Amino acid sequence: MSTIKDLEPKNVWNNFYLLTRQPRPSKHEEKVRAFLLQWAKEKGVDAFADETGNVIMRAPATKGYENRRGVILQAHMDMVPQKTAETKHDFLTDPIETEVLGEWLGAKGTTLGADDGIGVALAMAVVEDKKLPHGPVEVLITYDEETGMTGAEKLRPGLFKGDILLNLDSEDEGELCIGCAGGLDGIGDFAYKTMKAPKGYKAFRIGVKGLQGGHSGMDISLYRANACKIIARTLLPLIQKYDAKVA
Repeated sequence: MSTIKDLEPKNVWNNFYLLTRQPRPSKHEEKVRAFLLQWAKEKGVDAFADETGNVIMRAPATKGYENRRGVILQAHMDMVPQKTAETKHDFLTDPIETEVLGEWLGAKGTTLGADDGIGVALAMAVVEDKKLPHGPVEVLITYDEETGMTGAEKLRPGLFKGDILLNLDSEDEGELCIGCAGGLDGIGDFAYKTMKAPKGYKAFRIGVKGLQGGHSGMDISLYRANACKIIARTLLPLIQKYDAKVA
């Protein structure tokens, strides 16, 4: 049975394996940040962390490619920490356990962290490869992408010289997307008073599950069902017709 260490290209997958050893849920990137800086030091790659926590790496142009346009490779170091109900995994301390399932690489009972660990691994593979011809390369590895885009938002202008940026956080292998998906946070405050359930009322727990899900950016055009909207559409007529209460 094959493992992650058997996959090709070996430098990419070895880098990804090393990343699976580092706890890196969003807002807890201290260990993976330290790992990336130490890895770069061992590989002889110029690297530093900016004042907010992003990691920047630089690789000079290969001889004869000094006049090529500079390229910035961008990825993010954090991951979404989710696990099955029966899995006793601590995302703050435990490594991700991977498994090869046919043509897919998965994780045992947890999210894999390929978003965006594979992007980071690819960027690492480029700057460590002494035989790969390229112009000036800069790498930007941001933090807290999944829960706020914090690293990107706080990035200081003027850090980079390259004029081509490739974001290594796409969904499909072999495809290049020109554009981006955006996000918007809406925060609302309202006053409410608690009350006892009126006499004669019964309590029901309503849940929505079994939906396809999907990425809010890449799959938004598919018009898949949204659990929040379904709950709202279900509750509204009950409130209007039967004076139902929400707890």
